[in-house]
Amino acid sequence: MAKAKAPPPSSGGKAAKKKKWSKGKVKDKAQHAVVCDKATFDRIMKEAPTWRLISQSILIERLKVNGSLARVAIRHLEKEGLIKRIVHHSGQLIYTRLTTVSD
Repeated sequence: MAKAKAPPPSSGGKAAKKKKWSKGKVKDKAQHAVVCDKATFDRIMKEAPTWRLISQSILIERLKVNGSLARVAIRHLEKEGLIKRIVHHSGQLIYTRLTTVSD
């Protein structure tokens, strides 16, 4: 009497199903302004001096401008006396709005 041969046991099921790797998430390319037009300049001059914290990163995020444009705008605002410097570091310059001293 011949016995039916049983299939060999699988080794943990690894060979049966191959792991599917995710494709990964791709961040959309930001479409920031490279040239400062009149509308952007007016918006920078009006809104930025009212913010409590002003930095290059914040200008880029809120006004959708390029990094080099944000640096130039910050230098212009400081030269005009609309903002004052808090921290001067090689990596990040941090500014704040001017507060009026009332006696």
